[in-house]
Amino acid sequence: MHRRTTTVEDVMTTALTTIHPEEPVETADLEMKLADVRHIPVVGPKNRLVGILSNRDLLRSLGGPRGRSIGDIMTRRVHTVRASDPARRAVDILLEHKIGCLPVLGDDEQLVGIVTETDFLRVARDSLRD
Repeated sequence: MHRRTTTVEDVMTTALTTIHPEEPVETADLEMKLADVRHIPVVGPKNRLVGILSNRDLLRSLGGPRGRSIGDIMTRRVHTVRASDPARRAVDILLEHKIGCLPVLGDDEQLVGIVTETDFLRVARDSLRD
């Protein structure tokens, strides 16, 4: 019996909250609280990924100068995956780099989803039920 390889598309989240780099840090803080998320992809024109903002980035910015934009504090060097990549590849990247999420890019380099530690915890929980 041949089992199909689980792909990133099988586990990723596509209902995304995104934000633009020129928006104020306070907007990101509110968006993250409202969406109950720890990471927000930062997009530019044509929904192209330009960075990622984590709750850690926000915490580090506290106490800094007021009036800063998301572009000032976001992480610009972002690891990404494709929806067609094996899910195991995404897990390996998360573990190797000790990060909590990976934006998922389509063939046209546009943001199509995000895969997080929580997504993989759900996979683990479901497999432990069987």
